[in-house]
Amino acid sequence: MKLWEKGTPVNEVIEAFTVGRDREMDLYLAESDVLGTIAHIIMLESVGLLSSEELITLRKELSSVYQSIQDGVFTIEPGIEDVHSQIEYLLTQRLGETGKKVHSGRSRNDQVLVDLRLFTRDNILDVVSSVNYLFTALQQQSETYKEVLLPGYTHLQIAMPSSFGLWFGAYAEALADDLQLLLSAYKINNQNPLGSAAGYGSSFPLNRTMTTQLLGFDDLNYNVVYAQMGRGKVEKITLFALSNLAATVARMASDLCLYMSQNFGFITLPDELTTGSSIMPHKKNPDVFELIRARCNRLQTLPFEIGAIMGNLPSGYFRDMQMIKESFLPAFTEMQTILDIAAFMIKKVNVKKDILSDPKYKFLFSVEAVNKAVLQGVTFRDAYKLVGKQIEDGTFNPPVIIKHTHEGSIGNLCNKEIDSKFKAMYQLFEPEKITAVKKNLIENY
Repeated sequence: MKLWEKGTPVNEVIEAFTVGRDREMDLYLAESDVLGTIAHIIMLESVGLLSSEELITLRKELSSVYQSIQDGVFTIEPGIEDVHSQIEYLLTQRLGETGKKVHSGRSRNDQVLVDLRLFTRDNILDVVSSVNYLFTALQQQSETYKEVLLPGYTHLQIAMPSSFGLWFGAYAEALADDLQLLLSAYKINNQNPLGSAAGYGSSFPLNRTMTTQLLGFDDLNYNVVYAQMGRGKVEKITLFALSNLAATVARMASDLCLYMSQNFGFITLPDELTTGSSIMPHKKNPDVFELIRARCNRLQTLPFEIGAIMGNLPSGYFRDMQMIKESFLPAFTEMQTILDIAAFMIKKVNVKKDILSDPKYKFLFSVEAVNKAVLQGVTFRDAYKLVGKQIEDGTFNPPVIIKHTHEGSIGNLCNKEIDSKFKAMYQLFEPEKITAVKKNLIENY
């Protein structure tokens, strides 16, 4: 079954090529398609295109389909082109002529658009929950190891004292900024394209404000041409937000790979969280962190892939956009998997507590010595030259006490402030609102 079928069979080779992986990819969108259809038919009844009895019957069947999706038994049958066709086919099978009415005032174009918006909204919320899990793990480790000093590097050269409290806390605060970008993507996505039809509106008296409210969107994509132009654009924006988050996690994983190597020796992992070598019996490899890094780096390529597909398309719909699904839809599960395993591993990191006792790190304290001299009345430039000379002639003795007091420093991590920053952003996503929207559509008929 095809929603556009008019009786002329399509060549099998053409059908296989044009359908591609749509049946596989559209299973991601099944739940969203049911929700969008329920909102649409409620609106159709309100403008006189369905009777109240037809609406109740359709909602009951759609709720049954929704349950089959949640139970994992929903499939797109052979010969049926996509999820939209499958759901309409089921309704027609069960309800006859009534089932054929659900497509009035819609095109498959705005149907897939609204499905993608609902799917993206749900999955951003799931990713945000996993970000919160990793953030909490980092904050806990920052507090646990706030007194443990760590070498800081510039150019991979020993630079200044840092601490594990600072290191863990740095990635926690990075996640707060990543959350802000995710919120921006969430807001851009959370606009209703339904009713734009094929991109030029409909002669039916549709009530697009009603479907916006029913589906819990913040606003409409008002201009119907722009609503269709959002296909690809919203996916690219969302993937940029995921890419930014992936960059943070990849960099953290890269640090941990370095810190675990024998040349650094700053951290260890429990043996059961490492892998070995087929010929070197001493090896304990941080494969999880390496794979986190690689998978994050792959995620960072996706916005550019979408940009390449969309880059030379004029306005209006083109089948090129079908290809975006294959990169976009699985990206959320991949990001969640990475975040969840990263949080699990962060909790298991064991920190070495006497790193700076090694004499090779004594020059970390050169700036401390310069600052100490300045506090005693020496000008900064003269103090800099004095300490430099001591280092060169071998008379430098590093200070033994580190006391930083300003905000965000070794002695004043500001973890509470970072926590407040993160939570203020986290609360703006309002997942309970979306839960209520779904409950209302599925249960209240």
